[in-house]
Amino acid sequence: MQVNEHVFVVTGGGNGIGRAVVLTLLEKGAKVVAVDLNSQALNDLLELATNFHDHLRVYTANISNREEVERIPQLTIEQFGVVDGIVNIAGIIQPFVKVNDLDYEKIERVFNVNFFGTLYMCKAFIPHMLTRPQAHILNVSSMGGFVPVPGQTIYGASKAAVKLLTEGLKSELMDTNIGVSVVFPGGVATEITKNSGVETRLAASVDTSKIKVLTPQEAADIIVNAIENNLYHVYAGSDSKMLNFMNRLSPKRAALMIAEQLKSLMG
Repeated sequence: MQVNEHVFVVTGGGNGIGRAVVLTLLEKGAKVVAVDLNSQALNDLLELATNFHDHLRVYTANISNREEVERIPQLTIEQFGVVDGIVNIAGIIQPFVKVNDLDYEKIERVFNVNFFGTLYMCKAFIPHMLTRPQAHILNVSSMGGFVPVPGQTIYGASKAAVKLLTEGLKSELMDTNIGVSVVFPGGVATEITKNSGVETRLAASVDTSKIKVLTPQEAADIIVNAIENNLYHVYAGSDSKMLNFMNRLSPKRAALMIAEQLKSLMG
């Protein structure tokens, strides 16, 4: 469906890819509710979107809290009357350590945000979107959700769970008005990658000068295009596309190659 004149809710909308998606949707004529845990980031978004204030609302919420998520649909309907789509971008990584050295609090936090946050959003909004002529769910996984990355095993497991959740929703909703997409970004120049170095290290593990880290805007364009063309699996970036090919060709060889390249980082 074309995003023009439709209403979307975007999680992680205050910064990075999420912010770029919000601004792209607004520029294309959509109305948007941007959700983020960081209220200052949302204030910064409002300053960037001064030309779209009538079409933009912001909401500070922790998507790992089901009760907070369940308030967002009504808020959206109160502001814009309907809701036509959700774009689940909010996510966090784990410390770059082995599972054996990762405490349960950090493990649970990663899954609560990445998987349960996405699940809560889908569960909260699907009943409303089923009433619309056209609607769309787009969930962001990761290339770490289909290839194992030592030091990011829990993050990867949470993103693999997002992958299968989205695929299951696609099958369950195939005879409805709701389109479903899952996007697997590779390296993107956002704060999450700067702080962790995970995606850039992973890209380096498949040594090639042709790999290009995406800008948030490039990732946003890919995401919005996936919505407008009802795409199913979307591999965003040359690194994601290449690793998908290698993994399909030989999963064991792809895993061993990445593990060998990252061995020095794991001690």
